[in-house]
Amino acid sequence: MTKVKAVFNWSGGKDSAHSLLRAMESGCYEIVALLTTVNRDTHRSTMHGIPLSLLEAQAASIGIPLYIVDLIPKGNMEDYSSAMSQTVLYFKASGVTHFIFGDIFLHDVRQYREQQLVPYGIEVVEPLWGETSEKVMEDFLLSGLKTIIVTTMADGLGATAIGKLIDRNFVASLPAETDPNGENGEYHTFCYDGPIFHSPIPYSLGEPFSQSYDIHLDDGTIKTYTYWFADLKEE
Repeated sequence: MTKVKAVFNWSGGKDSAHSLLRAMESGCYEIVALLTTVNRDTHRSTMHGIPLSLLEAQAASIGIPLYIVDLIPKGNMEDYSSAMSQTVLYFKASGVTHFIFGDIFLHDVRQYREQQLVPYGIEVVEPLWGETSEKVMEDFLLSGLKTIIVTTMADGLGATAIGKLIDRNFVASLPAETDPNGENGEYHTFCYDGPIFHSPIPYSLGEPFSQSYDIHLDDGTIKTYTYWFADLKEE
């Protein structure tokens, strides 16, 4: 089988690691880079809040180079689109034809990715797509991947979930309205061990901290979202 050149869009979390595992096992792709977006000021990944040093440690253990896209703090979608367009052109010039993601069922997210990439001749690949959230979680639990929770919504799982291991006990404890994989933003994770890694990623956890963001809605109003983050550090 001839492998196609691909970039894997890496968040450092559970679904990203799960999707990467499936892509590797398929034997279809030569994955040339793990692409991740990082806040230019904090040097942490967007939303997950994973420090750059730990993202680099993950990539080194996986054995695939990390490609960093620095994003302007509190930048808008135009800033993001511009940065990503430059990135796509860079990889397209080196023969990349596929971008791989870890989405499960968010159709608007996939549609956005396709709108941004298809005009460049880049195909979107979603190894977890189309399965039920319960099936994806069961497959994850059987995979040997190990992750902890590093971000939660303040009005959802809150600070008490920070640092918890994703296992069967955790899944069983989730409120009925919570997606098992956190696909609606209920939580984000840090993956530190499992079959994609040559060795586990050493890390430590400090005290959780909260941060709020103002989102400008289409109707002109502003909605504030508050999240809890793990004080995740390289050990």
